[in-house]
Amino acid sequence: MIVLTGAAGFIGSCILARLNQLGREDILIVDHLDSQETQSISSDLKQANLKSKKYQEYFDKKDFLNLVRSNKLSGNIDLILHIGACSSTTFQDARYFQENNFEYSCHLAQWALAKGVRFIYASSAATYGDGSAGYSDDHARILLCKPLNLYGESKQKFDEWVLDHSAIEKVVGLKFFNVFGPNEYHKKDMRSVIAKAYQKVSQEGKMALFKSYKKEFADGQQQRDFIYIKDAVDIVMFFIEHPRVCGIFNVGTGQARSWNDMAKALFAAVGKEPNIQYVDMPLDIRPRYQYFTQAEMTKLRGSGYQKPFTSLEDAVKDYAQYLSRHAYI
Repeated sequence: MIVLTGAAGFIGSCILARLNQLGREDILIVDHLDSQETQSISSDLKQANLKSKKYQEYFDKKDFLNLVRSNKLSGNIDLILHIGACSSTTFQDARYFQENNFEYSCHLAQWALAKGVRFIYASSAATYGDGSAGYSDDHARILLCKPLNLYGESKQKFDEWVLDHSAIEKVVGLKFFNVFGPNEYHKKDMRSVIAKAYQKVSQEGKMALFKSYKKEFADGQQQRDFIYIKDAVDIVMFFIEHPRVCGIFNVGTGQARSWNDMAKALFAAVGKEPNIQYVDMPLDIRPRYQYFTQAEMTKLRGSGYQKPFTSLEDAVKDYAQYLSRHAYI
């Protein structure tokens, strides 16, 4: 039996769909559909992510944690996929991040390690901060990471916990880079640029990107490692299918692309000429903004994962076609 936390969220619901496609329905799903953590999440749209999905039982995240802490979790569980967390990069409640992201992860990991249960958890590229220490997932470099926001700090803290508790060779941590694709509607301000801009681009033929505040980067030339959700889920499936492979791994493509590249791909996907407007970046974001991210993928490839990644242009085209058929935009 599989436990999947964050099952109604973006990545979690896509993992659930893939498991269902593979015939797995023996899944205990965990989430929090009455969101109180930020104003940037729509509970109704999170519930929509579970439509047509098949699973054995749903638990609210607090109820599930109580079962774990009281050692009352029953069933023949052989895998925990801990994808649930508050992923807002602008939310400013340090105590909430401590309890919801860090401590929650510790409790689940301790239970899994004690029971000999496979534990795969979501970390984040936000741990790399401004990238001054690079983007290597080499375990020896984890302590060099300096996140720029509370979300990244919570993920970094748990990565360090895994190291401190000698669990690095027993669990899998996945540092997700800029994942985009279907089922992110509920994230509101935390949605990808494609999800935010699709309607305006398709209807008005224009979109906005942030100006750059570093001379090394022209407007729109800030770069990220964008990875399509289908590729990210493929990587998760690889670690499910290869239980002997452990450690902390980057989940990116290894190729940074600019926001201008992504915007042009979206215009092309809807048959419009590019019309990009550069707007001021909010003052509170500027000190914490990542201008460049690019995953080092040597370790993942060395672990045996060999699937090619979808190009940015093909991924954006696929996603745009999906958005054209769905109302949640």
